[in-house]
Amino acid sequence: MKEDIYLSVVIPAYNEEKRIPKTLKIISSYLEKQPYSYEILIVNDGSRDQTVAVVNDLCHQIRNCFLIDRKKNMGKGYTVREGMLKAKGRIRLFTDADNSTDISHFEKMRFFFDKGYEIVIGSRDSKDVLGATQAVPQPWIKRLMGNMGNLFIQIVAVHGIWDTQAGFKAFRNFAAEEIFSRAKINRWAFDIEALAIAKHLGYKIGIIPLNWVNDPNSRVSFMAYVKALIDAIIIRWNLMRKKYH
Repeated sequence: MKEDIYLSVVIPAYNEEKRIPKTLKIISSYLEKQPYSYEILIVNDGSRDQTVAVVNDLCHQIRNCFLIDRKKNMGKGYTVREGMLKAKGRIRLFTDADNSTDISHFEKMRFFFDKGYEIVIGSRDSKDVLGATQAVPQPWIKRLMGNMGNLFIQIVAVHGIWDTQAGFKAFRNFAAEEIFSRAKINRWAFDIEALAIAKHLGYKIGIIPLNWVNDPNSRVSFMAYVKALIDAIIIRWNLMRKKYH
């Protein structure tokens, strides 16, 4: 008989030997107290440090913890896609290894899933949902550039969502399989693409407010943002050419 798992938590990991232990312990401690079944999947994206060894050791201590070890670096989009398609949960959530969003935010998502939504995302932008905050506000120039970039993404690919790239999104199993089996973007713009495909398929998307605690060691560079905007144009082109059918 196939095991019924309610929640899968997918964590993409690239060179996360220092940050992943704390994140895994927080997530595990929280989930152990919940009434539903769960699994934690760490997907290694060809790490060059000791991430695999550290995760293997932790998974011997933590219940329902599993490692998907891929030796070749393919990008965060590819890594999340791999995890979401291999997960077994009825709800599949991906979150970042730096624990910028506490796992307890998932309880807000359950309200939308109980109402029949197929996808629920977290947002750091109060223009999406009241109560969204960032623990350390960004400088005004970075906020301005971010808003301009988000407006461009809305025009080109995902209308109506200001924060398309917060690393805390959950999908019903069938929606995850439909979306990520069609996705093509391997790096930073993968969640823009996931939301664009979701809208194309007519799925209902709920939004919860995040209390985002930014990690000062974040590796997202300015060029990554630029490439994400370029990828947004590619996503629009793919939609026009029916590449996601």
